[in-house]
Amino acid sequence: MDTLVEDTRLPSDIDARPLVQAAAAMRPVLRQYQEEIEREQRIPRALFEQLLAAGFYRMVIPRSLGGLQVDPLTYTRVVELLAEGVGSIGWNIANNSIGQLVTLGLSDAGVQEVHGQGSPSVIAGTAVQGGGQAIPVEGGYRVNGHWTFGSGCQESSWMLGSFQILDEAGQPRRRPDGGSMYWRGVFRREEATVIPGSWDVAGLRGTGSFDWTVKDVFLPEYRTCPHVGVPLDNQWARWPGITYALPSQCWVGPHHSSVITGIARAGVDALIALAVEKSPRGRSGMLCEFPQVQDAVGRADAVLNAGRCYRSATIAEIWNTIAGGGQTTLEQRARCRLASTNAADCARQAMDLVYRWGGSTSFKRGSRLAECWRDLHVVGQTVTVGPEWYPIGGRALLGMDPGPRLR
Repeated sequence: MDTLVEDTRLPSDIDARPLVQAAAAMRPVLRQYQEEIEREQRIPRALFEQLLAAGFYRMVIPRSLGGLQVDPLTYTRVVELLAEGVGSIGWNIANNSIGQLVTLGLSDAGVQEVHGQGSPSVIAGTAVQGGGQAIPVEGGYRVNGHWTFGSGCQESSWMLGSFQILDEAGQPRRRPDGGSMYWRGVFRREEATVIPGSWDVAGLRGTGSFDWTVKDVFLPEYRTCPHVGVPLDNQWARWPGITYALPSQCWVGPHHSSVITGIARAGVDALIALAVEKSPRGRSGMLCEFPQVQDAVGRADAVLNAGRCYRSATIAEIWNTIAGGGQTTLEQRARCRLASTNAADCARQAMDLVYRWGGSTSFKRGSRLAECWRDLHVVGQTVTVGPEWYPIGGRALLGMDPGPRLR
């Protein structure tokens, strides 16, 4: 188990943390399974057991429930290193943790059922609103729904989905402001049906992010909670510790941003490895001897690390604000989301630089550069690091209403 940090202090050396070192050591193991992960679109059972044993599926669970209760810098670094090994593994671990945070907002009975049974609470699904409809019944709801992006559904024990509650006339209930009312629910994995073939994509195939459905499933009320925020606000602050007092911006955004920077690091390293063994066709000398390649590697490393450092700095600033007894500002939360999106864009720039100089190797399907290119650009399309965060953050910094996605 990872050595615990003081509740009010971030680790002085993230890479020295035992959990981070375990993630770094896992990278060559992940490479051994990469082809099977891509082909089968799931995590092989033997590898899944290793990830469980290492504690990667318990990072954000409170210590009182047998979790590690890590800080967000440790979490993002672990995700980044796992994504460096195989992008799909980093993605699924990242998403699982966000799902676990959401479930910590359930009632005590719900939390105990999901997390207090002595077995890993591996969670797949989505926190985004929509997908299902529910009819109130005694003790809970009858739910039907169809959701997309069930990342990790092949390994999960629980599925997270959002739904509308219907009234007696079969119409969606409305909030006082007239908007649609959504709730989140946690379903047992065996209650969900995964739709084969629904995850036909260019990259991150191994995430197994298939569509999934439930049909006329009884969902007890204690495994539901209001859908607060677009997409997500902190509903887990009742748990002790700064980890759970942090605003959602320290988790949502940084989680996918860390996946893409991990993949970009693997891409840079792939070109470095190629450059010392490849002599470009029709030219003399090794690829590493070309000034343009030297320039590309230097720029890629600088750009990528600049984005990573800004992301970490904004998270650390928010942590220290709360640790000091203060309240975060809208500007701080905006910069945290801006830093996550910027880090993702830095990863894109770094990948573009190294992919170009890989020559024909870059587009060969089996090459590491091609794998990183495919996976990175799938991560880059997710809304959590999308370009719309720049104007949202800009409005906050200008003293304007940033809209419902940033509060």
